[in-house]
Amino acid sequence: MPMPIAELEASLREAFPDAEIHVDDLAGDGDHYRARIRSTAFRGLNRIKQHQLVYGALKGKVGGELHALALETSAPD
Repeated sequence: MPMPIAELEASLREAFPDAEIHVDDLAGDGDHYRARIRSTAFRGLNRIKQHQLVYGALKGKVGGELHALALETSAPD
């Protein structure tokens, strides 16, 4: 069963409460999302470490309920 966009956003906001988060449903099917996350949690981390934090926050849902997630992560200037 696909993950509703509201559930994805809630999981991300719980993990990154200070973040600016924008989620788009890329295919309109609830299976392919793009998430743009700007958080102080990413400060000083390379892109791989930033993405690992996001995947950890989603607790194994990527590849299961959440088929595909394109990530754009950054820290505030």
